Amino acid sequence: MDHGAPVATHPTPPFSNADDALAASELATAAGALLLDLRLGLESGADPDEIRRLGDLKSHEWLVHELANRFPEDSVLSEEGADDLARLGSDRVWIVDPLDGTREFGESGRADWAVHVALVENGLLTVGAVAMPALGVTYSTGDTPTAFSSLSHTPRVVVSRTRKPEPVLALATALGAELVEMGSAGAKAMAVVRGEVDIYAHTGGQYEWDSAAPVAVARAAGLHVSRIDGSEPHYNQENPWMPDLLICRPELAGEALEVLGR
Repeated sequence: MDHGAPVATHPTPPFSNADDALAASELATAAGALLLDLRLGLESGADPDEIRRLGDLKSHEWLVHELANRFPEDSVLSEEGADDLARLGSDRVWIVDPLDGTREFGESGRADWAVHVALVENGLLTVGAVAMPALGVTYSTGDTPTAFSSLSHTPRVVVSRTRKPEPVLALATALGAELVEMGSAGAKAMAVVRGEVDIYAHTGGQYEWDSAAPVAVARAAGLHVSRIDGSEPHYNQENPWMPDLLICRPELAGEALEVLGR
């Protein structure tokens, strides 16, 4: 990704359904480039809170505009937009988090923030892309799934920088795991995809936009994905709140679910 490339603001041609994964990846990447340009203000002394506000707003506006141009019949659920419940009757709903990890985005030098773009079709999560602009990479369901080698090290559990829920600490203790602190939900999930950590368990509550794209990418990469009771996470619900989530290497799923379910 060319961090210096301008972000197109003109309408772009629509994509066919077969190209949804590519569209998600391109949209997440382009929104990430816009955010990188905004973030340059930190280096010139701009107010970090203002940079955060503009990041949330401008990325949301750009994504909604582009989705409307490319997929005019589809619905959109965005963290930064008003929730139109007409989406519940739509066959195709894009779920986006224009800036996941707003706190980290406003801290110079941090890379653990992301852009999420996912698609739910007839109630099923089918497509996802997670851009990590500061790392220059976008992960997508269109990529080749990861082949995992056998676990030969102490398990690593990724946790929030600011909150470490007791169930997750109990899981780390049960596994004799190392704790790794990180920012946004997307950054945590992609760290599991990359193999930098082995488990991402969240029990403090999230919204659908926090996890839809990461879940789609993690599943495509061959990871275990579920709620902490082992059930399937569902998207495009009337209430987009999702209390918990587990993303981990498949061989650790059984023990993780047992401990988290206590």
